[in-house]
Order: sequence, then C-alpha cells, then structure tokens
Amino acid sequence: MTLQIHAIPVLSDNYAWLLHDSTEGTTAIVDPGEAGPVERAIELRGGRLDLILLTHHHHDHTGGTQALRERYGARVIGPASEQDRMPRLDEAVRDGDSVAVGASMGRVIATPGHTLGHVCYYFSDPPVLFCGDTLFSLGCGRLFEGTAAQMFDSLHRLDTLPPETLVCCGHEYTLSNSAFARHVDPDNAALRSRIETVRRLRHDGQPTVPSTLEIERATNPFLRAPDIQTFARLRAEKDNF
Repeated sequence: MTLQIHAIPVLSDNYAWLLHDSTEGTTAIVDPGEAGPVERAIELRGGRLDLILLTHHHHDHTGGTQALRERYGARVIGPASEQDRMPRLDEAVRDGDSVAVGASMGRVIATPGHTLGHVCYYFSDPPVLFCGDTLFSLGCGRLFEGTAAQMFDSLHRLDTLPPETLVCCGHEYTLSNSAFARHVDPDNAALRSRIETVRRLRHDGQPTVPSTLEIERATNPFLRAPDIQTFARLRAEKDNF
C-alpha cells in the first residue's frame, strides 16, 4: 500500500482529504475548502504539497486553493467543464483521464448531478474514492444543477467499484442523513446497527467517514434505490425532510 489518506476537517462540516504517496513522497489535497487547517496538516507531515484535486466548483470545496498554490507551488487539477467557475486549473480533466499522485494512479469519473461538471477520483491501492458531494455516507448530494436521472446514473457508476472501496466524501453528514435513512428504511437491520455506531463516533467527537462502498450498499437509501423513479422520489422527499 503506497497511498496514505488523512481526513482534515475544514469549515463547519467539510472534509478535505490529504493523500501521501509513500513511494515518491508526493502529497496531494482533495477539495481544500479553506487553507489554514490544510496548511497545519501539511506542515506536520513535512511541508510539501504537490497537487490540489478539485471535484467541483462550489466555494466550500475550493476556497483554500489559491492560498495553498501560492504557498507550496502546487499544481491544481479539476473538471474541464467547470474551469470557468473555479480557481485557475493547471490541468483540466475529463471522464476517464488519469491522475498520478506519485506512484499511485487515479482515474477520473464524471458524476454529474450535484453540479453538471462534478468529478470523482478513484485510486486502487488502497481502493479509495474521493467523491465530493456526489455520494455521502448514508446520502447523496442535492441536485443543484443536474437531474435525478443524472445523479442516479452517477451513483451507479460508483457502485461498480470494489466493495472495500473507501468512500471519502466532502461532508460530515452521516448522523443527520441517518434520520432520513431510518425513516424510509425502518426495517433495515444493517442500518440500525450503523446508526448506533455513528452515534457513538459523534458522541466521542470522531469522524464517521470514510465509509466503504459495501456499507453504503447495505444502508444508503439512495444507492439502494432500484430505479430512477424511486431515486427521484427519495431525493425530493429528503429535500423537504
């Protein structure tokens, strides 16, 4: 295993994700919503930042980008179709493109829905998915720009990844998402057990992510929706829950 992963809490409930390739010493950050906490984490780990990976243009995922670029000289990578709405990109990526963090090779997966140009980054060693605001622990992103059909298709693209894939999402939403999940799937024993674990973690001040794709398949009502119509109904109901 060459890729080490650390969650960095930023803003009120966001996570930025620090990636360190132990083979070559390369360090990257995913979705730095603010610079300060990321800088402190980087300085504790050698003071090197090579890459900034952005999933979409929302400011709570990009707000620290320019300050980090200026301090560390990091290259910025993000979705080509949103480059006019985010900090200047050094590399604009599209679905299927590759992204190298040292010796660790990642794949870009287009996941429109939350925004039209949203992308995720998947690395295979260990299997880990940086999914921004597409797939959440026990939830999914709101449809600010895309359609229910787009988000349904995006989630099921992610659902083809290995079950042990770590789900590194952009927010600490699990506990709040659990209320809706329990509401729509009250007889799910795996969900009930998960909610107990989530409550203990939050009581102790611990993060509930990363999850795994296997856990989400068993407990996430949006990933478990059998068709677009069911998904659209659930998403609309969650918006008003």
